[in-house]
Amino acid sequence: MNKKIAILGCGNIGSAIANGLVKSGEITSQNIYVTRRSIDHLSSFEKRGFNVTSDNIKAVEECEIIIIGVTPQQLDSLLDDVKGSLDTSKHIVMSVVSGASIEQMKNKIGKSLPVIRVMPNTAIAIQESMTCISADESDKDALELTLKVFEKLGQNVVIHEDLMVPATALCACGIAFFMRAIRAASQGGIEIGFHAEDALFMAAQTAKGAASMIIHAGSHPESEVDKVTTPQGCTISGLNQMEHSGFSSSLIKGIVTSAEKANTLYSTD
Repeated sequence: MNKKIAILGCGNIGSAIANGLVKSGEITSQNIYVTRRSIDHLSSFEKRGFNVTSDNIKAVEECEIIIIGVTPQQLDSLLDDVKGSLDTSKHIVMSVVSGASIEQMKNKIGKSLPVIRVMPNTAIAIQESMTCISADESDKDALELTLKVFEKLGQNVVIHEDLMVPATALCACGIAFFMRAIRAASQGGIEIGFHAEDALFMAAQTAKGAASMIIHAGSHPESEVDKVTTPQGCTISGLNQMEHSGFSSSLIKGIVTSAEKANTLYSTD
């Protein structure tokens, strides 16, 4: 890719995107600008050849693709800062800001240029993200470019914008939920006799295997559960105990609660 990319607000998700882009081989670190108020936090990026700056305007002026990775609370001030430097003939804006709609961002920018909503998760750093993308009908070319940027960073799905908040809960927040499940499984492994590092590895590989059976083999979770749950067996005993304690309902409620919260994170009022 011969376009330069600016990541404005290089926190956790911005850093993950920057790392994933370089690992993908699609773009070099020399063609990526990363910004943050305190560039001391970006020293590792500077050592690897990224362009590091606290000047968002400079990053915008040097690049064609602008990825906005700030928090919802910081979005308005950032857009006020850079909108004068955004060029309708040059720039595409890709936003990973939770809760901020395409219409709200376009209105705030006040110029007719493409704004694409992108919701990856932190696994993008190792090219294993589940990334959801949405765009206005009028921005099909920009959508295609966005898909090209993210195609080697995991799996992508184009969704209607109405589903972006739910996607935030299921995929972006969801990676933390599954991390917590793996951590809990490893703690159970420790209690039954394994050393901590062994238990964590075994739990993580087991989770990876389960996910792979769904993704690559096309299995349904319950059909695979049925293969493991023999009559009066230890698996069904463990599953039933988890369900009695609210395992499935807790996960469902957590996802719904995250979606409700994500819907309130950004406001133009």
